[in-house]
Amino acid sequence: MIRINLLPHREAKRKLKQKAFVAMLVLGALLGGAVVLLVGGWNASRIAIQEQRNLALKNENAKLDKKIKDIANLKEEIEALKSRQQAVEDLQGDRNQPVYLLDELVRQTPDGVFLKSVKQDGQRVTLNGYAQSQERVAEMLRNLSGQSPWLEQPDLTEVKAATVTQNKLARKAVEFTLAVNIKRPREAEEAEGGEGGEGGEGGNKKGLAASALAAKDGATP
Repeated sequence: MIRINLLPHREAKRKLKQKAFVAMLVLGALLGGAVVLLVGGWNASRIAIQEQRNLALKNENAKLDKKIKDIANLKEEIEALKSRQQAVEDLQGDRNQPVYLLDELVRQTPDGVFLKSVKQDGQRVTLNGYAQSQERVAEMLRNLSGQSPWLEQPDLTEVKAATVTQNKLARKAVEFTLAVNIKRPREAEEAEGGEGGEGGEGGNKKGLAASALAAKDGATP
């Protein structure tokens, strides 16, 4: 016997397929939402961890900046203390400058030169005197510029003819005015260290020059 199904089976299958499709969509949406929540939670935890690390780095950088600032201030204080110490040492050394100056002038003043006045203003010394000739003045300039460990940078400011009277006798001479710098003790020590010391001949020449000038006290230039 042949059976014929007259019910709308195609419509029923279509509805079943639609229900299955909707169920798959819902399941996919649920799975997608779960994945999104899991990934979002993992990202949020990683972001929180990174923010904590960034905060820790920021705090450490702030501490380092403070230490760097403290070190810079400490360096400035050290430099200021060094400057003060150097100033005190220079003041102590400057007390002996007149002695060094007079001793060096005795050594470097050649025969035929008579100093009338010596004036010191800080590290600058002005010399005024008479010489037998301009060659004597030039010799003194050479001595001050090249042979003196204490005096440097001589500058001849004035040279003129003059007449010197002694014992009612008038003699022609050359009046000169020159300026020269006097070194501080530490500068002189550095210069002597760089030269490595002078030979015996130079010392003998200085001694002879000092003796000659000492012996001509009050002599006519």
